[in-house]
Amino acid sequence: MSRRASGLRAWLWQRLSAIYMVLYLVVAGGALLLWPPVSFDDWRASVATPLASVTTALFFGSLLMHAWVGARDVLIDYVRPFAPRLLLFVLLGLMLIGSGLWILKILYFLQMDG
Repeated sequence: MSRRASGLRAWLWQRLSAIYMVLYLVVAGGALLLWPPVSFDDWRASVATPLASVTTALFFGSLLMHAWVGARDVLIDYVRPFAPRLLLFVLLGLMLIGSGLWILKILYFLQMDG
């Protein structure tokens, strides 16, 4: 694959993830405005539904992908030596993977009863 195609793929991932995140925020924000939760238990019950959990997991997956593509492009453009760039890639990847696992853990425990 050429660098041009790789750049196009990164551009496409960036745009698709941004579109999903905006749509999610509009729908979730609208739902919160129309049906505000009265208590924590009401909020938890609404967020713990399968549809809300899946769309929230996809939102955070999109957010992490968006962050990876953006930070990767910045590192490629501004960190020229290979070793520091590789180290920063690894640290960034570990941070994003850890964040993703943390988010999945939170969503999992929201599914469980008190």
